[in-house]
Parts: sequence; C-alpha cells; structure tokens
Amino acid sequence: MATAERPFHLVVFGASGFTGQFVTEEVAREQVDPERSSRLPWAVAGRSWEKLQRVLERAALKLGRPTLSSEVGIIICDIANPASLEEMAKQATVVLNCVGPYRFYGEPVIKACIENGASCIDISGEPQVILLHLKAILQKLNVIKSDQRIFHITWCMFLELMQWKYHEKAAEKGVYIIGSSGFDSIPADLGVIYTRNKMNGTLTAVESFLTVHSGPEGLSFHDGTWKSAIYGFGDQNSLKKLRHASNLKPVPFVGPKLKRRWPISYCRELKSYSIPFMGSDVSVVRRTQRYLYENLEESPVQYAAYVTVGGITSVIKLMFAGLFFLFFVRFGIGRQLLIKFPWFFSFGYFSKQGPTQKQMDAASFTLTFFGQGYGQGVGTDKNKPNIKICTQVKGPEAGYVATPIAMVQAAVTLLNDASDLPKAGGVFTPGGAFSKTKLIDRLNKHGIEFSVISSSEV
Repeated sequence: MATAERPFHLVVFGASGFTGQFVTEEVAREQVDPERSSRLPWAVAGRSWEKLQRVLERAALKLGRPTLSSEVGIIICDIANPASLEEMAKQATVVLNCVGPYRFYGEPVIKACIENGASCIDISGEPQVILLHLKAILQKLNVIKSDQRIFHITWCMFLELMQWKYHEKAAEKGVYIIGSSGFDSIPADLGVIYTRNKMNGTLTAVESFLTVHSGPEGLSFHDGTWKSAIYGFGDQNSLKKLRHASNLKPVPFVGPKLKRRWPISYCRELKSYSIPFMGSDVSVVRRTQRYLYENLEESPVQYAAYVTVGGITSVIKLMFAGLFFLFFVRFGIGRQLLIKFPWFFSFGYFSKQGPTQKQMDAASFTLTFFGQGYGQGVGTDKNKPNIKICTQVKGPEAGYVATPIAMVQAAVTLLNDASDLPKAGGVFTPGGAFSKTKLIDRLNKHGIEFSVISSSEV
C-alpha cells in the first residue's frame, strides 16, 4: 500500500533517457491494465523537470491518455547527488533504475535503495563480455595471439560485486535488488527454469540459441550499448579475484558434462551457423542455478548460450567486423572515434538516434532451448540422458519493447507475489528471485511467450 511516507509503488529513475522513456510508457500501460485490481501510484525521476515532463507528454500522446501527466509524480534526482538518491528511494516501494552504464552509475542507486528501504530492479546486461567472446573466437581462428591484452573486464564484475557487497545488507533491510531484468537476462534465466518445470524428469543441460528477426528497414540500437562495450577496460584478473575472495564451491553437474561448441558452429535443428552469445545470460543463469542448488536443493542445470548468425557470408562479415572493432578499441584515439561515430564503425547497427519506430515494430526475437535429462526413476550416474526437450521464448523487439515489458512485469511481481519471493531480501538474479512466482504467466500475457515445442524420450 502507498503511504504518506512512501507514496509511490514504482519510480522510474532515468525516465528521460533513451530506454527510460520506453519503460515509462510501459508503466503507463500497466497502470490501466484491465486485470489490475487496484490503482498504481508511480513517478518518474531524473535531473530535469522539463525533460521528464516532455517524456510524460509524449507517452500521453502515444497512448491516447491526455491526463497522464497529471497522474504521475515527478522527482528531481541526480546520480551525482547522494542526498537526492536517498530522497527518491524514501518515496518508492520499487525503483526501476534505467541509468547506465551500470558499472559507472549503478552502485549509488543500489546503496541508496538499501539504506532507505526500497527494492531496486535494473536492466544491467552491458556487453563488455562481447569483447572477451570476440577475442576467444579470433584466437581460435589464429587471427590474434593468445597473449594479446585487449579487453579484460566484463559487466559480470558489476553484477557479482553488487551481490558480494550488498546481499547481507539488503537481507537485513528486507529489500530485493534484482539485476539483469530486461532482455538480458529474463528470457534466458526464466526460460531455463520453464524448461526444467516442463520436463517430466530431471533436466541436466540446456543450450539456447537466440535468433533476432528484423523487418525491411533492418536492425538498429542506441549507442548507449555501444559505449558500454567501449568502456569495458580493466584488469583481466579482477573477476577471478572477486570469485576467489567469495570462497564459492564448485556447483556439481548431473549427468555428462555439457560440451561447448566451437566458436563458429552449425546448428542443424535451426539450419544456421552460430557463435557464443555475447551478453550476460550465461553468467546470470549460472548464478541462478547456484542459488537454487544451495538454497532450495534443486538439481543444477548446465547452460550454454549461442546466437544464430545465418549463413557463412554472415560469419565472414562478423569476423571482419570484430577485427575492425578490436583494432580501434586498443588505442585512446581509436576509442574516441568509436564513441563519436558509432553508426560508421558499427556498420550502421548503432547510432545516437537509436532505432526508428518502424524498426522496432518490425523486429522480434526467438530464443530456442534444447535440453536433455533423465526420466523419473532413471539413474544419473552411469546412464546416458534419455529425454530431450525443446522450448521457446518469443517476443517483440528485444532492446526497447521486450526489455521494458520484462522490467515492469518483474516490478509488478515484486509488488504482488511477496509470499512467493525468497523469504529474506538480498541481491538476486531474476531466476533466483522469481522462480516460484507468477512472472512467466505475466510475461505470457504481455507478449513474451513461453512454449514447449517438443519433448521425447531417446
């Protein structure tokens, strides 16, 4: 319930940013959802009252709701002003943080939320890891040497560092801090859990393949994601040191170990070449599986993620694009050029304007999961897996349509499914927080659809 001390159920922080404006629109849609049984008091937050007002006016025009601006609170808040962050957090039940790159700006928001009793959801999935994958691919092809130091820190460092630093503090306050609640990585993380729940037995391993579909005008992304990749410099041992300091025990695997595919491989089922998925999914899913194993005694699932790239021509183009990017990103002047001219250096995929409405309307994604495991009563020690299952998650354009849907429905789940969340608060992955909730049902009703394609005994 909203109170005088905490008047807003949801606060969209960074609402005037490129992604934030779409999250704002999605909250506005949720506010008038016919299935909603109570009102949804909410607000937008950012540095400029004028920009926030314009975002609300655009949303009102787009949604045909002329009174929207008068229904939404406005909070002036600056990431560089801790006091303003605290004031924002005091007024919110859940903060939807859209201010990135999170490796630069994420921690102050998390700290303010924990100290002031607000839960926080973000969409961190910044693909610094893309460079590690590109480097690995090019090393396998003997294009670059293994000792070349190019990019060494991943977005995973931010996510795991936040869990390491703030999990106990969040639990003491009874608040939930949940990262990667956008396209990276709710479809993958909840998709593995959905596949496990639909298998009549024990799921032991899953491979996922992402296919992105575009319309006649092609795909485009905002350059904020591009900048996140460029900024991803650091010490290659930082993440390893963090994990070592955490004293994490290896998670056992059931059945045969999942073999990793070559950096460029052919998927016969989808009739397409694929490369490792250059995003957050693998790290997020593995942390979820660790949590479910250690806290709920569930059998852990091995996981590998790939993205389809079409035919051999696309593979060659990708390899040259990777070489081109890695060459420029090694030098200061090269990085400046990459940031200043994203459209040119990304071959038209990233721009300061982001995608057009037509591009977003025509785009969609399909995430296909191929799982294997054991039927009920079949021993897992010496026998081969005897069940295969194929599931899919389908949705609209990933970055600015599916991501706001996923983020907002995650926030609604926090508000409505309190009894199904982990008993204490803390810092969680989406799967760790929402595995027992109705989030998948909510996503199905809002256009991100989970389904079983096939299931059979071998």
